[in-house]
Amino acid sequence: MRMLPNFIRATLLLAAVAILSLSFAALRVSAAEAAQAATAKEEQQLTEPTAEQVADLEKLMNRATMVGHFTVTGGGEGNKLDGGGGKLTEERYELGEVKRLESGDWLIQSRIRYGDHDVTIPLTLPIRWAGDTPVICVDDMLIPGLGTFTARVMIYRGHYAGFWTGADHGGHLFGVIEAAKEE
Repeated sequence: MRMLPNFIRATLLLAAVAILSLSFAALRVSAAEAAQAATAKEEQQLTEPTAEQVADLEKLMNRATMVGHFTVTGGGEGNKLDGGGGKLTEERYELGEVKRLESGDWLIQSRIRYGDHDVTIPLTLPIRWAGDTPVICVDDMLIPGLGTFTARVMIYRGHYAGFWTGADHGGHLFGVIEAAKEE
């Protein structure tokens, strides 16, 4: 086999290095474009509500009652709420005044009833918007008399549904939003 002259070997080596450099540069651009696309998609999905959406949510929730059920998973045998197998337990959230604060969070006067619990408390809750759908987003929030909870609860067309977790258990919740009764 014949040896290539040094200048040809050097030229081929430089060409290979140039091709590799261009390939890595293209990969970096692709990764940056993918990150920008993901950020743009996230920004598109989490939107700032319009004045009309805020007014509609305030009207729907103000003095309404959220009536439904929740399930409990985890928590072991000592969990009085579960009864085994994730059975449905009734829940009621009787709401007072509901309004959006300047911070973007929402102040919701609430009476929360489930199991042996019956607590009335003002809650300041973050509500984020996924397009036209409000989602209550709570992360490790202490609710006096009830415990610390994380939850995602979406509200849509007079219904609510979501996921929640507490100390060593969690579950699902869902129901309807009954409009305030005319006085």
